[in-house]
Amino acid sequence: MLRPDGLLGRAARRLGTQRWARYVLGPKVLTPLDRLVHRLSGGRRRAADLLFDSLMLTTTGRRSGQPRQVTLARLELDGVPVVIASNFGREHHPAWSENLRAEPRATVERDGRAEPVRARELGEHERQRVWPQAVAIWPGYGTYREATRGTREIRMFALEPDPERGPTTA
Repeated sequence: MLRPDGLLGRAARRLGTQRWARYVLGPKVLTPLDRLVHRLSGGRRRAADLLFDSLMLTTTGRRSGQPRQVTLARLELDGVPVVIASNFGREHHPAWSENLRAEPRATVERDGRAEPVRARELGEHERQRVWPQAVAIWPGYGTYREATRGTREIRMFALEPDPERGPTTA
């Protein structure tokens, strides 16, 4: 397995800060590759795992009511998984973050195990604590923040265990 701190991992991080990569590398290459690797591994792996600790988030579509899956970098705040809605620095928020705002109950999948969670948007103090960790694992986040030019604040969500729903398996 490729090491995130190895030559290819470092190269990917450098590429992730390039303007063109925001439009090509992430959405056109990594996202479809993630879905393929996830499907072929029976839900145990994702291509993003080669670059950083990741998870598969399943939300409920706010308009369709259908399950929507996305692979995201996984950070932690006091032992709770945190995800960042950067949308590669584009001008609008990613659909999955809109879905979480409409319905905070979701599912997180890691290592073939699915866990029910309840999303909570981070407050400013928590955001300031998480941001350096985010940029350390993926320098592109700094580029994404600059790309928004202050038109939107990049959302961050804590994915806290949902005691109302029991654990499941993927």
